Amino acid sequence: MPTVELTKDNFDEVVTGSEILLIDFWAAWCGPCRMFGPVYEKAAARHPDIVFGKVDTEAQPELAGAFRISSIPTLMAVRDRTVLYAQPGALPPQALEDLIGRIRAVDMDDVRGKAEAS
Repeated sequence: MPTVELTKDNFDEVVTGSEILLIDFWAAWCGPCRMFGPVYEKAAARHPDIVFGKVDTEAQPELAGAFRISSIPTLMAVRDRTVLYAQPGALPPQALEDLIGRIRAVDMDDVRGKAEAS
């Protein structure tokens, strides 16, 4: 599955309809973003059960602002509408694969239980 361009108009629908969603916050002028793009696209092809979204921070300043994105690229991982990971910086291919494995392995019942307890 190719990446999905996320906008303020489709963001809620994509998040709600996705068990696992990775979001790449990027901009065309950003060198590290351009280097990370092909790594992200290849991972999207390897994991068709995960939604790989992209937010162009120049075209979607409202989304970038809502998530307080101050450095790009920033990668965010959302599972069952819960942000599990949000870090700036381009990941090399193996680090991205490792992150995907960790996101898949999270016990979401445990996460929800901890959230309710706090």
